[in-house]
Amino acid sequence: MTFEKSTIRRRGIYLLPNLFTTGALFSGFYAITSAMNQHYDISVAAIFVAMILDGLDGRVARLTNTQSEFGAQYDSLSDMVSFAVAPALVMYLWAFSSLGKVGLFAAFVHTAGGALRLARFNTQLTSADKRYFQGLPSPAAAAILAGFVWLCLEHGWNVDSIKYLALILTICTGLLMVSNFRYSSFKEIDLKGKVPFFVAIAVMLSIAFVMAQPQTMLFLLFLGYAISGPLVTLIMRRKKLQARKN
Repeated sequence: MTFEKSTIRRRGIYLLPNLFTTGALFSGFYAITSAMNQHYDISVAAIFVAMILDGLDGRVARLTNTQSEFGAQYDSLSDMVSFAVAPALVMYLWAFSSLGKVGLFAAFVHTAGGALRLARFNTQLTSADKRYFQGLPSPAAAAILAGFVWLCLEHGWNVDSIKYLALILTICTGLLMVSNFRYSSFKEIDLKGKVPFFVAIAVMLSIAFVMAQPQTMLFLLFLGYAISGPLVTLIMRRKKLQARKN
């Protein structure tokens, strides 16, 4: 009687990309706890750190060929905390707590918008056009709110005088995340290819300009990106209508 040795396949997770994802998750968690202690400047910085780490984990996974379904799902959960829950709670604690249920509603709109955005993104990974995102990406939405808080803190603006503007901004980011507006993914840009020398100079000057006034420039850049979605969608629809007429 012979016995065949059964081979047991050990399951595990890739460590390197998930370390970046864990760092992004911790940054979002730290943003929440800092806001609870009224350290809003630290909260804002933590959200931007989460954005950087979130951008790195996917690139590291592709470079090291360590993509996995676990990593994709873990990244979505991390994004939910860092870019949906954290910015909403920071805005609520900073500006909306005196508004009662209205402030609670605005914070929830952003949170729910982020959750729905991430769920829709996960279900359209194989069928969506890689050149565009459907709806405002959650990191960009979080950057708008974090940049707005940073801008107000930097200039010492009284929160009571701008809380309704913050309310509208928070609701708009939540709605834009679940909208059908198309946003460029910038995936068609070839970072490995050669570019003219003046492009390198322009990029260098742009980075220097942003670093000179980061609180203003980051807010304006991501706000411009949010506005670009409706504009790009309207232009594309107009082109389609003209093509049908011709």
